[in-house]
Amino acid sequence: MSQEWIAGKNPVIEALKADRKIERIMIADTSKKGAAQEIRALAGKKGIVVQEVSKKKLDELDAGVHQGVAAAVPAYQYAGMDDLFRKAEKQNEDPFFLVLDGVEDPHNLGSMIRTANASGVHGVIIPKRRAAGVTQTVVKTSAGAVEYVPVVRVTNINKTLDELKDKGLWVAGTGTENASDYRQMQADMPLALVIGNEGKGLSRLVKEACDFLVQIPMHGPVTSLNASVAGGILMYEVLRKRQEKGRPTP
Repeated sequence: MSQEWIAGKNPVIEALKADRKIERIMIADTSKKGAAQEIRALAGKKGIVVQEVSKKKLDELDAGVHQGVAAAVPAYQYAGMDDLFRKAEKQNEDPFFLVLDGVEDPHNLGSMIRTANASGVHGVIIPKRRAAGVTQTVVKTSAGAVEYVPVVRVTNINKTLDELKDKGLWVAGTGTENASDYRQMQADMPLALVIGNEGKGLSRLVKEACDFLVQIPMHGPVTSLNASVAGGILMYEVLRKRQEKGRPTP
């Protein structure tokens, strides 16, 4: 099995807390307190070997900005679609999935996984081709949230959306033509929210596969938002509407 590195204090701590399989941890020999101390304690409880190495050794791993900490882990294991439905069922909630149609920037992917974790999304669905996958950069940008949000990689987004609709989900996409204000979106139902590519938006076929389209009103001269920002606004709108539905009538 191939090996990857998780770098950075928070990603390593979250991997330890989530019981991610870790082969060994390297900590800079100058790091003694704070997060490094917490990592040593967590690793000790789990019987994981911690090696003290020079900062130069960590730099040579090519693991990105490591903050004096890196953990060797098996290559990321993508989830299956059933895992997402099981998570929603376990939480006794209507399924809420985030579908990314060709998001290429790993920082955007990581940011959206982080927001997905915070806003109650049960899982993220990405395509296998022409899109960012879960890399060390994604893990770090997600601040460890990728340990808690299952990510499914599929061959064909259009086919996947059809399959989700067959299982009772409604599909909401982002767009401008024939799109309603996102604040009017009905979200208290089984839902797949689709965010498009950073530059092109949703592909034509994916847009046609959506049950309805929503847009975020723009009041300034700039006519578009970063994909992860738009995704964050829409995910929290779904969360808000679901929480409102769950509130008792005064």
